Amino acid sequence: MSKNSKTMLAAVLTGFGGLEKLELRKDTIVPTPLTGEVLVKVEACGLNNTDINTRAGWYNKSVRVGTTSEGGSKGFILEPSEQSGGLGNSFKFPRIQGADVVGVIVDVGDEVKKTRIGERVLIDPLIRPNNTDQNIGDGGFYLGNGIDGGFAEYTKVPSINAIHINSNLSSEELATFPCSSSTAELMLTRGNVDKNDVVVITGATGGVGSAAIQLAKHRGSFVIGICSNRKVPALETLKPDKIINRGASNLQAEVKNAAPGGKIDVVIDVVGGEYFPTWINTLRPGGRYVASGAIAGPIVELDMRSLYLKDLTLIGATHLPADIFLRLVNHIENKNIKPLLGGVFPLTEIQNAQKEFMKKEHLGNLVVVPS
Repeated sequence: MSKNSKTMLAAVLTGFGGLEKLELRKDTIVPTPLTGEVLVKVEACGLNNTDINTRAGWYNKSVRVGTTSEGGSKGFILEPSEQSGGLGNSFKFPRIQGADVVGVIVDVGDEVKKTRIGERVLIDPLIRPNNTDQNIGDGGFYLGNGIDGGFAEYTKVPSINAIHINSNLSSEELATFPCSSSTAELMLTRGNVDKNDVVVITGATGGVGSAAIQLAKHRGSFVIGICSNRKVPALETLKPDKIINRGASNLQAEVKNAAPGGKIDVVIDVVGGEYFPTWINTLRPGGRYVASGAIAGPIVELDMRSLYLKDLTLIGATHLPADIFLRLVNHIENKNIKPLLGGVFPLTEIQNAQKEFMKKEHLGNLVVVPS
């Protein structure tokens, strides 16, 4: 924000489509915190798949491929009758995206203690109606989706979503956590993962996958990470119990051979696409499959006999209960999870940041900073 000015720099999404739909504007009005809200000076904001998916229109049911395709850069040809925003029905343009925010409270609305000004905070990205744990379809929405987010110099959120963080990590490092790591904790929680489980984690070098490896290890699970061959050295730094190249000629056999007793209890999957049948066939009878993404494609093949004859449980994980995010903050403060910062871009280079993100060559998360 300029001196004596109430405008700020922001990356504004003007519609569904390609990277050109992200416009840098220096005349965006700094938001004013209303009752129960705080104004946060953004220090860093992480990128995540939802940013790409939403901009490209990937949530439109007419899209049949992943955002790693050309459509991630240029946008998809959409059926206008279909919902395209993805998380709830609240998406409107123009919109400032960015859900992975770390910053400092600089102003507060009514009914918020002024002593909060100056707090360093990590933002819980799920805005819940009336501070409840209602589902997204019941009125909740994500920061940067239903309200403006952190691809700007300032953002405002409900005070209850601004969680004080006590950490010596840099703001760029902290911005790697909010969405990806809370999603990982949610997936492990929904899958009832514990120390007795053998867990396969796909997309293991990405934001969610790398966090899931660390958090599953913290639970005492035996962890098998799946990644491309060129990313194996990077994945070794996270110390999963076993690493499998997803390009193996017989991936199912490789995974089972890596598991103690040859039994896989849980699959944590953010990839989807052509590998889905492999994970279903890999699971032991009574196993659990947990999904929170489909970067390789949303349309998969399912043999119903595998589902019911093996008594499998298929679980989706998107809605984030407040206690999950508080648990994540506790993990960060107790150093149970380390940040994996794959790169930092200035906000003015957000288009290039998204291009780099879509290459999927980084380990962990990419982050943008306002200045």
